[in-house]
Amino acid sequence: MMVMRIVVLSPQQQQLQWVAHFSSFSPTGVFSSPPQQGHISEGPQRVLYRTVRCRQSRDSWQKDTAPTRRSVGNGQRDHRMLTQTGRIVTRPYEQRELRRQHVRLEPDISPHRAVAVVRLLRIEEGGAYADVLSGEGEKSWEDEMAYLGRTLGFCTSELDLRGRRLVTDEVAGVVRWKRYLDFLILSFFKRDLQDYERMEPLLRQILRVGIYELVKLEMAPHAVLNEAMKLAKVALRPGAGNMVNGLLRSVLAYQEMGKLPFPSLEGGDERSRARALATIHSHPVWMVRRWMAQFGEGNTVRLMECNNRRPIFALRANSAQGVSRTDLISELEKLEVAHVESPYLQDFIRVSIGMQDVLRSGLLQNGSCAVQDESAGLVVGVVDAQPGDTVIDCCAAPGGKALFLASKMKGQGKVVAVDVNEGRLRMLTEAAKVQGVSDIVISCHYDLRDYAAKAARSADRVLLDAPCSGLGVLSKRADLRWRRTPEDLQQLTNLQDDLLEAAASLVRSGGVLVYSTCSIEPAENSDRIGFFLSKHPEFTIETVESFVPATMVSEEGFFCSYPHEHQMDGAFAARMRRAT
Repeated sequence: MMVMRIVVLSPQQQQLQWVAHFSSFSPTGVFSSPPQQGHISEGPQRVLYRTVRCRQSRDSWQKDTAPTRRSVGNGQRDHRMLTQTGRIVTRPYEQRELRRQHVRLEPDISPHRAVAVVRLLRIEEGGAYADVLSGEGEKSWEDEMAYLGRTLGFCTSELDLRGRRLVTDEVAGVVRWKRYLDFLILSFFKRDLQDYERMEPLLRQILRVGIYELVKLEMAPHAVLNEAMKLAKVALRPGAGNMVNGLLRSVLAYQEMGKLPFPSLEGGDERSRARALATIHSHPVWMVRRWMAQFGEGNTVRLMECNNRRPIFALRANSAQGVSRTDLISELEKLEVAHVESPYLQDFIRVSIGMQDVLRSGLLQNGSCAVQDESAGLVVGVVDAQPGDTVIDCCAAPGGKALFLASKMKGQGKVVAVDVNEGRLRMLTEAAKVQGVSDIVISCHYDLRDYAAKAARSADRVLLDAPCSGLGVLSKRADLRWRRTPEDLQQLTNLQDDLLEAAASLVRSGGVLVYSTCSIEPAENSDRIGFFLSKHPEFTIETVESFVPATMVSEEGFFCSYPHEHQMDGAFAARMRRAT
């Protein structure tokens, strides 16, 4: 039986609808994105809610959608959440039982592919963040499998460790290569762009995963075609499975002949070339044009290639707990995790494969090490905190730099960690206990601009790791390239100017102010320093050449790292001293 209903919502209802849990939506519907601050919402302001093969009786459907209030009694809240559509969603610890009782098992469906397409739906249609959904631990995977059952209407066999790694890798890969994958789909799709944009979101994700596995992972074609077709048939309908099978077979045939469609780089103006490069390397066009103007075409291509590779992570041995790099290497060898010593920092080790094993090993939980990029470690070096100093880390949470600063101070002095986000600040406080530096780390829940009014001229060293576009970390944050817009940069630079003013007021006479970002954009980096110094002649730039490798020192004396040149995140830091 097919059930369809169309709900036309007022603007206020739309906002509530999107605040509700994403599982209240059918994966086969057409979704309108929630209006975001600073953006104009496009498209029809409605939600088309369709349930395919709904086996519920009329009475049970009415019961499921009947308005219900959360009960409160004896100080206890009901552990269910009522969504705007009236459907009741259980809390995570009830989900396993829910799957057993109400969701059919489809053992022939590939579990890692089913989880991957649902996770991709949550990222694209529900606004979830790819790195947040990649949490570790048995509980998070139980929740993920239960979520799959609620979204698709069936569950699969459990994921083994290999399947979990595949989910993480494939989701990140599909998100990175989304523009290129869509180009291939459209090249073989028998309809126009508007029809593709109206395609069911779940069907689009199944096609993307299938093409990614064929073209980028080069998996066995028969397995890719068969599993994608089965998933589409069971999750949607037989016709969808046939369509997936036909399109993937066409892609495979052209791939085997070496004739996959490819955007032309010949002829055309600069804009046309930028559009072609944006498709080939799967980045937004505005970003490619901006980088070509700043870095030239060759460096832009190298940068995009780096952003599309598997990210390199770094581990910092926690000297505050007496753990040396040699000790950490011994632990990694026991885990059989491949690693390389950092060429820039003595406490750091690079890991590209095996991070899941490190996370499960307990090394982070017992404080032996921390996950921290080398660029962040070099920024801490630019601050050059000394034992006995009073250091203020502005916008400190979740605390990687603050904790590394504290580990360098040998238990003498204090690090004041200021952040406006109370939840993330709690994470910092807990991490300080685990890493053995809680005696000198003080957490302060404040907006920096308010804190500056009460703590003026109180610090020997101030670090402002400012909120930024994050365009230096696109390798690790696969979805960020699609979330950023040119308008974001203008909003961020205004905020950065305000925060830099506040941070400067905290510096004592003769003290040091360090401004840093994880961006490679001059507008967020050197331009902000130039604007600040034009209003504050009492501050002067100090070169960072004594603190970082010479290859990372700009002509102005700033620290600048680039992913395609230094095999680490893109970052920036400027060191300034206040006159005595």
